[in-house]
Amino acid sequence: MSKDSTFLLIGTLAAQANTTKDTVRHYDELGLLKSRKRQAGSRLYTEFHPECIERIELIKSAQAIGFTLIEIKDSLNDYYDGNLDLDEQLILTEQKLEQVKKQQANINLMVELLAQRIATLEQMKSDDGLNNKKDFRTSTLP
Repeated sequence: MSKDSTFLLIGTLAAQANTTKDTVRHYDELGLLKSRKRQAGSRLYTEFHPECIERIELIKSAQAIGFTLIEIKDSLNDYYDGNLDLDEQLILTEQKLEQVKKQQANINLMVELLAQRIATLEQMKSDDGLNNKKDFRTSTLP
């Protein structure tokens, strides 16, 4: 097999995509990246299509807004294969928005509960401090 210089080795891809080799390997194992195996003597190398740089950027963007790698996989492959169903994507994105809104409501509730707990603990600490202080007006000197 002749070497195609347009394909990238893992280190080059990771550097150009501003990620790690472990991330590239993980995405490749999940089928998110286009790669091929190349035999070089006794070693087997994985080479990646230059399109993978853009793919990694899209994956990271989708993860940042709450999509899992499994959710991303089908959409990403459909996008690159030209089979992107916009209605299906709209439904999935609306569902993700509802999920994130529920998470946000739960986080807001937790923030409120934690703030209340802090106020209660500070009040208890303040009350305990008052009870532990010696009242010098009523005590007698030794």
